Amino acid sequence: MNRRNFVTRGAAGMAGMLLSSPLTGSAAPPPGEAATRSAPPSFDLMKEVMKYRKIDVHAHIYWTDDSPETQLDYGRRLGIEKQVISRYLDVMPGTPEQFRKFNDLTIKAIKKYPGQLLGGFVLNPVYQKESLEEIKRCTDAGMIGPGELYYQVKINDPKYFPIIEKLIDLKMIIHSHAECQLGVGGYRMKYNGYKQPNTSIPEDFVDIARRYPEGIFQYAHIGMGGDWEYECKLFREYPNIYVDTSGSNNAENMIDFAVEHLGEDRLFFASDNSYYQGVGRVLSANLTDRQKQKIFFDNYNNLLKKGGRGVD
Repeated sequence: MNRRNFVTRGAAGMAGMLLSSPLTGSAAPPPGEAATRSAPPSFDLMKEVMKYRKIDVHAHIYWTDDSPETQLDYGRRLGIEKQVISRYLDVMPGTPEQFRKFNDLTIKAIKKYPGQLLGGFVLNPVYQKESLEEIKRCTDAGMIGPGELYYQVKINDPKYFPIIEKLIDLKMIIHSHAECQLGVGGYRMKYNGYKQPNTSIPEDFVDIARRYPEGIFQYAHIGMGGDWEYECKLFREYPNIYVDTSGSNNAENMIDFAVEHLGEDRLFFASDNSYYQGVGRVLSANLTDRQKQKIFFDNYNNLLKKGGRGVD
């Protein structure tokens, strides 16, 4: 059984248990009260979902056979206007031939669905000349900036400096994969042998944000199961680090905590292909409609506008 089937069947089983038996500890209403007790107010969940404009700033394509049509279907059902998509460079060593091939897939998708998809390119700064050439090629093809830069090189490695400087010149948002393992008793665990040695961690983002205060850095997926409290606290004093909300984990209070420590202007709505979780965690946060609209759409779009790439 794959993960999706497991989650679906598990949720269905739990729903069946709740419907077939009374909740533990619940009491029947006093005699005569059942007839007069008012029904709970109705709530149209999908109306609430659809009232916000949305840009999903972190999504991926072509790692399943039904892509990108599946991603587009999720977007339509959840009112996601645009998805920033890339084919992340999950292969090693990440040669120019490999990242050009992956970027060609993204170019193919955005040309086929220009109204729904925005393209993000991938590269490997080990190949500096080829990466700079690829930025120009992909920008000329209509891409809006880097997709999720992966674990070939840490984001604060000097090999990235010319790449970052070029992206700053182009007023592009610099989006990179990162991880932050959970700890015990307030201490974070050391990274184990299962992690790629060049995986960026929060401290690497702080280092590069200090070096390039004019850069705009997107820290990927605070909802992927890492120590989001630590991440948000660490980034508090670095206004050029933005966090995207993507991931498959639904920790309670995550969005509220991020807004409290980073402010309502430094969060981007994102799914990383966990669409329902992505929308639901923002929707269920204890925020105003205006704050939710900022996270779902305005924050990212305002930065796109600075480079002339905004969504109308």
